[in-house]
Amino acid sequence: MSSRGAITVVGSINVDLLAQVRRHPRPGETLHGTGGTMLPGGKGANQAVAAARLGGDVRMVGAVGTDAQALVGLEGLRAAGVDLAGVREVDGPTGLAIVTVAEDGENSIVVIAGANDAVDAAQVASARDVLAASAIVVCQGEIPREGIEALPDLVTGRFLHNPAPVMELDPEVLRASDPLVVNEHEAALVLAQLAPAAAIPEAPEQIADALRAAGVASVVLTLGAQGSLVADADGLHRIPAAPVQAVDTTGAGDAFIGALAVGLARGEPLPAAARLASQVGAFAATGHGAQPSYPSAEDDLPPLAEVSA
Repeated sequence: MSSRGAITVVGSINVDLLAQVRRHPRPGETLHGTGGTMLPGGKGANQAVAAARLGGDVRMVGAVGTDAQALVGLEGLRAAGVDLAGVREVDGPTGLAIVTVAEDGENSIVVIAGANDAVDAAQVASARDVLAASAIVVCQGEIPREGIEALPDLVTGRFLHNPAPVMELDPEVLRASDPLVVNEHEAALVLAQLAPAAAIPEAPEQIADALRAAGVASVVLTLGAQGSLVADADGLHRIPAAPVQAVDTTGAGDAFIGALAVGLARGEPLPAAARLASQVGAFAATGHGAQPSYPSAEDDLPPLAEVSA
C-alpha cells in the first residue's frame, strides 16, 4: 500500500504495562494474573504505528520522559519507520498505561499522562510547518486541551479527530473535525457540548445526523461488532464489521484510526477508508497487545461481513 500524502499524528506516547486475568476484579478484590510485560503504547503512538505499518508516510508530534521507559515507548514507532523529529524529551516520567485484559478479550485501562502533559500549544505551534505540509493530521484526547485547540488553525489538510477520552473543548475545534471519529458513548458527550439544549438521540443514525447538523463536516461512529456508520455530505453509509475471534481488544480502535488515516491520505472517499479501517481494527483484536498486533501492508486482512439486503 502506498500513501499519497503525509500523515502527522499529534498525541500521546506511553508504555503499556500489560496483565492478563480470567475476569476483571470487583472493587476491593485481588486476583491472580499473568503477564507484567512492558510494551510501547499510547493512543497517538498506536495510531502512528498502525498507519506506518500499512505504508503511510507518518510523522509523530509528542513527548517522552527522561526515564528508561522512554526507549520502550519509542520502540514501536522507530521499528515502523515513523519520523520522530517532532518528539521532544522532557524531565520526568514517560506516560504509562496499566492495561488489564480478561479472557473474553475485553480490557480496562488506567492512563498516567507523564510527559504527554507537555504536548501543549507551544509544542504544537513549533510543528506548524510539518502540520501545514500534511494531508491528514490525527489527534486524540490524551494530550492537554490547549494542544488540541491549537491544531485547527495550523491544519491545511484534513483534521482526523478522535476525542478519546472526551474532554471539554472549544466547540469550533470539534466542528473542525473531518472526520470526527467516536464511539456511541463519546458521540453523546460531544453532542452535549455542541448542542447542550438538545436531547441526545438513541439510534446511531440519529446521533450521526445530529453531529452533522451541529456543524461537524463528517463523522465516523464506531459500533463495535456492528461495524461503523459514516455520515458525510453524501449521506449515511453503513460499514460492516470483519468478524473475528477477539483475543485482546487493546489498541484495536487505534488501529482503526491509523488505517482510516492511510485510506484518506491515499485519496479514498471516507466510506472506503472506513472499510479498510474495519478490517485492520479486527485484525488487531486477534493478537495480544496494541502495537505488536497491528498488520503490515503484506498481511491478509479478515473479510468484511456480508451486508444483508
